[in-house]
Amino acid sequence: MPKLPKAFEQFKAEYPEVFAAYQRLGDVTLEAGPLDGKTRELVKLGISLGAGMEGAAHSHGRRAREQGATPEEMRHVALLALTTLGFPTMMRGLLWVEDVLGKEQPEAA
Repeated sequence: MPKLPKAFEQFKAEYPEVFAAYQRLGDVTLEAGPLDGKTRELVKLGISLGAGMEGAAHSHGRRAREQGATPEEMRHVALLALTTLGFPTMMRGLLWVEDVLGKEQPEAA
């Protein structure tokens, strides 16, 4: 697991009850519907890309991979931003996906 940002660790240490409540809320929302783990992480990746949140995009990209998402599925999430958010935002998101993938080559068909 990648090292968490210092500010995150500091928040967790200084406000353990708030952090615990936040973590519990996250757990509850993950289980509130029918989506499987991979789909949830791909959705959260898309939300992160659209919101311009690089750290969250990297985090959810890694989690999507852990849940079995393929490089092509993750790239597709970024490409879907093109008609909604525009070319520059899509390209930024695609670069963040590539960061997570470590410049993996597309899977063979």
